[in-house]
Amino acid sequence: MENIQIVRAVPNEIEQLQKIGRQTFQETFSASNSEENMKTYLEEGFSSEKLTAELNNINSEFYFAKSNNEVIGYLKINFGASQTELKDNKALEIERIYVSKEFHGKNVGQLLYSKAIEIAKDKNFNYVWLGVWEENLRAISFYKKNGFVEFDKHIFKLGDDEQTDIMMKLML
Repeated sequence: MENIQIVRAVPNEIEQLQKIGRQTFQETFSASNSEENMKTYLEEGFSSEKLTAELNNINSEFYFAKSNNEVIGYLKINFGASQTELKDNKALEIERIYVSKEFHGKNVGQLLYSKAIEIAKDKNFNYVWLGVWEENLRAISFYKKNGFVEFDKHIFKLGDDEQTDIMMKLML
């Protein structure tokens, strides 16, 4: 396997973020959702305006996984008030870890995950939490393997479809 670099994304890399975000979300969820709901979510969730605001938010950070200068996956983490749910100043939220399908099983997700844990420890957070779709068994298995435990559920809206996310936590 070629060398994978994990690098922080900066605001002028919005096009790469938009591309990898839309690609990996579609690869992960299109088979389980309607075309209309996917189209709406991809347009709104990965719009230039939304991603620009997120990239410029001091309480959110994006990291790219790169192979031969090509973005093959990414990580989004949130702190404090930017967290989607808990808003706990002693916690880090992993909002997204996505890897291009052709790189599944090649340790890229683990490298992105390790970056999030490294940041959480550097910032002296007590725990890391996330939400994962109850039907995304691959992701649930990945997080359980890394020591996460379920602690709650919440609703994630994809277009007009309300889906249940399992909330998971790892004490540091």
